[in-house]
Amino acid sequence: MKLIFDQNLSRRLSVRLQDLFPGSIHISEVLARRTPDESIWFYAGDNDFDVITKDADFRLLSERLRPPPKVILIRTGNTPEAVAESLLRDNYDEILAFEQDPDRGTIELG
Repeated sequence: MKLIFDQNLSRRLSVRLQDLFPGSIHISEVLARRTPDESIWFYAGDNDFDVITKDADFRLLSERLRPPPKVILIRTGNTPEAVAESLLRDNYDEILAFEQDPDRGTIELG
């Protein structure tokens, strides 16, 4: 399972979480800064990424367009990078179960 981290998350998270999510990247590595959410959605789906974001608009895209990609929505507000990293590490098993569930398109953490 590889993730593409949205603009609203630290670029360093994709590096710090390679042990759990190898091949993950930050959106800034592949798309322009103000790329529309829908374009990010299609890029992620076409390249086998799941989207990790704080932007609830991706939940709406998931409902409208259906996965792939799947969406991991972090609901902690503005928090330090270490808090987001801990949240993902602490919920790793839940994230893996979510990834395997064909009936779920979005998971909210936080």
